[in-house]
Amino acid sequence: MTTNPVYVAIDAPTVDEAKRLTGLVAGAVGGIKLGLEFFMAAGPEGVREARPTGVPLFLDIKLHDIPNTVAGAIRSVVPLSPAFITLHASGGRAMMQAAAEAAEKEADKLGVPRPKLLGVTVLTSLDVADLEAVGQGMEVAGQVERLARLAESSGLDGVVCSPREIARLRRILKPSTVLMVPGIRPAGADAGDQKRVMTPKEAMEAGATHLVIGRPITAAADPAAAARAIATELGLALDAEAAAPTSPVP
Repeated sequence: MTTNPVYVAIDAPTVDEAKRLTGLVAGAVGGIKLGLEFFMAAGPEGVREARPTGVPLFLDIKLHDIPNTVAGAIRSVVPLSPAFITLHASGGRAMMQAAAEAAEKEADKLGVPRPKLLGVTVLTSLDVADLEAVGQGMEVAGQVERLARLAESSGLDGVVCSPREIARLRRILKPSTVLMVPGIRPAGADAGDQKRVMTPKEAMEAGATHLVIGRPITAAADPAAAARAIATELGLALDAEAAAPTSPVP
């Protein structure tokens, strides 16, 4: 493993706090994840301001609407050059196909790299009781598998799944399919509101492509040290200069 697979979840409500956190950890992680809370509060300009130069961006906005609306939303965020964008696989085949087509055409039009689209399967905060409560009366792993197959066949680049479904999905999806995995907690860390968790090393050994880690890094007394410790656990040798705190795009 040579590329750092960790995307740190910057769950900050303000641009200033996001800039502080990204500046601290950018050199010790593979990228940053900005989610719906931040995007709704700060918008595209806030994303540009908070993102350090050259650091890959995972825009985790979990789109879910009619195909035309989702396609339009994708076109609106492609200029931010995100490496990844999420949408709910439960939105259906037509929605995902429209999103994939919009991403391809808009990226080509703007001359920027095409973002990879990831289908959210079952949120890591949900368990079988939660699925039953919303009328999806089946085991979590089965629902994840169904949605992952649908996402892949609809032209998406990968899926978001919990650590517990990694091995199962690796057996049924293409080797090139991205598995972006939240619910990652270093050994001894509090699981918080995540119900299906695994350590970083366990998840990568199971077949994850990328890991999403938030509070174990951002809530640590020394976020940069926490990020470096995870990199060490994964067997990554960080360059001292690269691992130093950096500055967001001015």
